[in-house]
Amino acid sequence: MKRTLAMPKGPQYQRGISLIEVLITVLILAIGLLGLSALQLSSLKNNQSAMQRSIAVLQTYTIVEGIRADTQAAKAGEFDIKFNAKPSSGTFAGEVLTIWRDELTSKLGSTAKGSVDCSNKKTCAIIVQWDDSRATQDKNPENQDAQAEATQVITEVML
Repeated sequence: MKRTLAMPKGPQYQRGISLIEVLITVLILAIGLLGLSALQLSSLKNNQSAMQRSIAVLQTYTIVEGIRADTQAAKAGEFDIKFNAKPSSGTFAGEVLTIWRDELTSKLGSTAKGSVDCSNKKTCAIIVQWDDSRATQDKNPENQDAQAEATQVITEVML
């Protein structure tokens, strides 16, 4: 008489894991890591944009200090400059504007430009524009034209 030992059945006697369980675990882990890397990329873009906004605000404060140093020139319109206009040379206001514009392009990129408008003699509006399309890039091609606008920081100071 030959006896064979039968393996008892039940969860307490199961040994090891199957290959399917391992593959499903690896798939879930891979999807999670892909999501984490997309989150990291988005975070880097938004941090870059936040840094550029902070730099733009600091640059507006730079020109505000120049305006406060010579408020009479600001009231006379010497600090007024449009985005594409060239600052005058030989005056304090012209030199400050030239240095300010150079700082804008060196810190925010070649598309950065600034404008100052003190035409109402009571307040000055300072606008800094730059291309922030890397952070504001839209995945939808229909909205690409709307996203092509430059990012602006506007600061208004009383004279």
